[in-house]
Amino acid sequence: MKAKQHLEKVLGSILESKGWEWPEKAVIEPPKDNKFGDMSANIAMMLSKQAKMNPRAIAEEIKNGLEGDKYIEKTDIAGPGFLNFTFSESFWQDIISDVLEKGADYGRSEIGKGTRIQVEYVSANPTGPLHIGHGRGAAIGDCLVRILDFTGFDVEAEYYVNDAGRQMLILGNSIWVRLQQSQGRDIPDPEDFYKGDYIKDIAAEVLELNPTILDMTEEESVAICREYGMNQILEGIKKDLAAFDVRHDVWFSEKSLVSAGKVEETFADLKKRGMAYEKDGALWFRSTDLGDDKDRVLRKSNGDLTYFASDIAYHDDKYKRGFDVVVDIWGADHHGYIPRMQAAVEALGKKGQLDVILVQLVNLLRGGEQIAMSTRAGKFETLEDVVNEVGRDASRFMFLSRKSDSHLDFDLDLVKQKTMDNPVYYVQYAHARICSIIRKAAEQGINIPATDAAALSSLNNAEELALMKLMDQFADVAESAGRNMSPHVISFYLRDLAGALHRFYSMHHILSAEGEVVEARLVLLQAVATTLANGLKLLGVSAPERM
Repeated sequence: MKAKQHLEKVLGSILESKGWEWPEKAVIEPPKDNKFGDMSANIAMMLSKQAKMNPRAIAEEIKNGLEGDKYIEKTDIAGPGFLNFTFSESFWQDIISDVLEKGADYGRSEIGKGTRIQVEYVSANPTGPLHIGHGRGAAIGDCLVRILDFTGFDVEAEYYVNDAGRQMLILGNSIWVRLQQSQGRDIPDPEDFYKGDYIKDIAAEVLELNPTILDMTEEESVAICREYGMNQILEGIKKDLAAFDVRHDVWFSEKSLVSAGKVEETFADLKKRGMAYEKDGALWFRSTDLGDDKDRVLRKSNGDLTYFASDIAYHDDKYKRGFDVVVDIWGADHHGYIPRMQAAVEALGKKGQLDVILVQLVNLLRGGEQIAMSTRAGKFETLEDVVNEVGRDASRFMFLSRKSDSHLDFDLDLVKQKTMDNPVYYVQYAHARICSIIRKAAEQGINIPATDAAALSSLNNAEELALMKLMDQFADVAESAGRNMSPHVISFYLRDLAGALHRFYSMHHILSAEGEVVEARLVLLQAVATTLANGLKLLGVSAPERM
């Protein structure tokens, strides 16, 4: 954000000349109401204690120090010492050149340089196809990875494959039951099993590949069903994620934790730290030392590991791989598990190095009616179904259209409409509209000039300046999204920028404007299109040239 950077530079010089240090809580940001100018700062009030002066007197000193600055046209003092700054038109016009010069790298920064982050997301049990809730988590995780990379972090995406434990046993048994039923055996449905038609399909494949399976022991048969079913479902998950343009750098097996001895390594480390102990034949985590209401079992007296034990060992392995920060993206139903996991990370000596993002449920609507979803009941709308119906772009944008911990109503009918009421269409059409104008300009023999200051000086009405100011905010928005792990702010920003473009288009002539004005406006539109495309890329959404 050039405006913010310029203020930080000139204010820093003034503070240095006065012998004042930059206050930690100083904030420079656009005001909520543009009648107060282009940028506001609370720095005078934050300096009061250090400078031993009245905030308003400090503001006056700063205002005097800014006189003669070629970019800051006006400095006002409001209330007890707020500083409001208005920048010159030429400053905003320079933003256009900056955007076009940097192109696809406009907005990119290095704020995360030197920090390794791992983002683990989706990690759905390989017991059935991905549903719409998994899709939201996939979009949020993938978008966050893109943002972190864009802002300079060394980021890696990971999927934790839950290929051990009770759910795998239920999957294997579900397939085995369906296989036997298909061959006329009178086998009742177990109380706890997966009922979807995909289980019948997998059972038929298992039988075709293993024609003698009915003659094997039940233990052997269930093991075959479990292994084949898990692999087939996992392949389906990978296929669905690829079609959704979601990537994972690492697919980490839960079984590998035990087979590689990593769980025992973690147990030994916790014992050494005094955070694990043996009692009644079981191994316990001393979580009460970290604020829990009771200690938690890691290994039961029969030797079985708890889910918590595997999770601690898994996170221990993450840190041993050299990540400075670990980000877990979980369903909102896991909110109660966060304090326990944070305590475990603290026990491993990594306090403050785990961030958890919760993803709320998606209410999928069709014709105003909510669609029921349940993997075990066999009634669910899969991610594949939704993407096939409304498209990848619409699906991703809708999943990212609200804060992750807010409920989301996903109206399948709405996102298929080609109207401005459809938020996906609203943003993408802004880019397509610009591309259409530029094509028409070429057809009419109108050349887009170089971006020199003189050529852009005619861009000075409120709508044009609003577009320039919004473009200037893009890098700051991306940095904020990365720092706060909040991908949704990108979609909010894009709607604002698209809205400003549509307003400009409705209020001003472009191709029918006077010579110099039309050329300058085409340059402006090129810059807006670049910014829109860069933002959409962070969402994993295309920037179409025609719609």
